[in-house]
Amino acid sequence: MLVRPVLFHLPFACVLAVAAAVRVVAVMGYPSPMWFGDSPGYLTAAVEFEPSETRPSGYALLLWAIKPFHSFTLMVSVQHAVGLLTGVLVYALVWRAGRAAWPDGNGRLVGVLGALLTVPVLLPVHQVALEHMLMSDSFFAFLLLAAVAAVLWRRRTTWWLAALAGLLAGFAGITRTAGLPLIAVIVVAMALRRAGWRACGVVVAAFAVPVAGYMLWFHSAYGEYKLAKAEQVWLYARTATFADCGVIDPRPELEIMCPERSDPRISRPFAAMWTADSAFRDIPGWIYGERGNRLAGEFSREAIKAQPVDYAKVVVHDTLRAFEWERKPYPTPWTWRQYEFPEGEAWADEQAEIAAKYDPGGSGRTRVVEPWAGRMLAYQDNVVLPGTVLGVLLLGGLGGGLLYLRSGGRWRPRRAAWHWGTGALLPWGTSLALLVIPAATADFDYRYVLPAVPFACVALGLAVLPPPRPAPVQESLEEDSREKVDAERG
Repeated sequence: MLVRPVLFHLPFACVLAVAAAVRVVAVMGYPSPMWFGDSPGYLTAAVEFEPSETRPSGYALLLWAIKPFHSFTLMVSVQHAVGLLTGVLVYALVWRAGRAAWPDGNGRLVGVLGALLTVPVLLPVHQVALEHMLMSDSFFAFLLLAAVAAVLWRRRTTWWLAALAGLLAGFAGITRTAGLPLIAVIVVAMALRRAGWRACGVVVAAFAVPVAGYMLWFHSAYGEYKLAKAEQVWLYARTATFADCGVIDPRPELEIMCPERSDPRISRPFAAMWTADSAFRDIPGWIYGERGNRLAGEFSREAIKAQPVDYAKVVVHDTLRAFEWERKPYPTPWTWRQYEFPEGEAWADEQAEIAAKYDPGGSGRTRVVEPWAGRMLAYQDNVVLPGTVLGVLLLGGLGGGLLYLRSGGRWRPRRAAWHWGTGALLPWGTSLALLVIPAATADFDYRYVLPAVPFACVALGLAVLPPPRPAPVQESLEEDSREKVDAERG
C-alpha cells in the first residue's frame, strides 16, 4: 500500500537527484567559492564576529558557524545544500496544497506539477552559481521561503507557526534589507487567511526579535542602533539615475551630490557610488561617513519629491529588466560575468588576507579543477532560465488566481479570499516585491532576480490548484469557536 504514494514523488526525486549531481560536479570543479566585491566584507564580519558597516551581516553568522571547520569547500557545500532545501520547500508547499484540494486522488498529477515547478529553482546554472558564491542571496531566499512555508502550512496559521514565520522573516531581514518590508506582505496574507489578531501580533513580535537583537549587536560595535551605517547611500544611487539638479534646485550644501555623467558602459547607480567621479569621493568618510549618509538621504528625498514621474519610470524600467530573454552586461561589463562559473583562476590581495584568517590552509583561492570544471562550463552554456520564463510564471500565478476570483459568472468573495488570498497571494506578492524593492531602492542586478524565482513557482502551483476542500464539520465548528474567542479577547 505504501508503494503507490512513494511513486507519486518519483518525478521530484529524479529532479532532485539531477540537481544534487550538478552541485557535486560544481564543488569538484570549483572546490572554493566564487568571490564578489561584497564577499570580503561578509567574511571579515564572520572572522571578527562584528557587524559590517555597509550592510546587514546575517549571512556572516552562517559563515561564523562554519568557521571552526576551516573549509571553504564545506562552506560552498552547505550553501548548495541550502539551495536543494529551497527546492524541497517549493515541492512540499505545492504537494500539500494539491493533497488538500484532492485528498482522494490525483496524487500523480500533483507530484508531476510539483516536480516541474522545482525545475526553475534547482536546475538553472545561475541558481547553482549563486549558491557557489560567497554571498548572502541564496541563504536569504531560503530563510524567506521557509517563513512563507510556515504561514501556508495550515489552513489557519497557528500562533507557533506565526512565531516561526516571524523569526525566519526577521533573520531574512538581517541577511538582506530587501526582506524587511516583506513582513507587511506576510501580515496581510495572514489577515486574509483569518489567522486572527493573536497570530498576526505574534508574527510581528517574533520578526522584531532578530532585528532588535542585530541592532543591539550593531550598537555594541558602533554606538548606533542601526542595521548599517550607510543605509541611505543606496537610495541615492537609485536617484542618481534620473536626478536633475536644475529641477531639484538643491540647497548649497546638497549641490555636491548632483550626479556626474560617467562612462556610458556603467549604470548611473553604480557610477554614483564607486567610480572616480562619485560625489562621495569629495566627502570625508566616503560612503561610511555620517555626512555622506545624511546628504545622500536628503538629496534622495528631494529628488523623488521633485521628479516623482522620473523615479517611477526608472523603477518600472529596471523591474522589467528581470523579464528580458537574455542577460546583458549590466550594471557593468565585468559585474555580470562574476555570476557565472569562471574559466580561469583569479585572486586578489584583499581576498587572500581575509581568507587566510578564515581558513589558514589557504583553500579560499578560486580553483579550477578539470575535467569537472569543463563539464560545469558545458552545463552553463546550455541550462539557463531566461527572464521571460520568470515573467510567465508570475503571469500564470496572477492569472490562475484571478480565474478563481470569478466562478459561475458571479463574484464569490468568501471562496476567492480562501483560495487566492490565502494561497497564491503571499508567494506571488513576495516574488514581485523581491523584484521591485531593489529597483526602487538601489539598482537592478541579476543576482537580485534569482531569489524571486522560488516564490513565483509556488504561487503558480497554488494558483492553478483548486481551492482546498471544506474542512470537516467538527473542524469547522472548532475553528468558528476559536474565532469567537479571539473576537471576544480582541
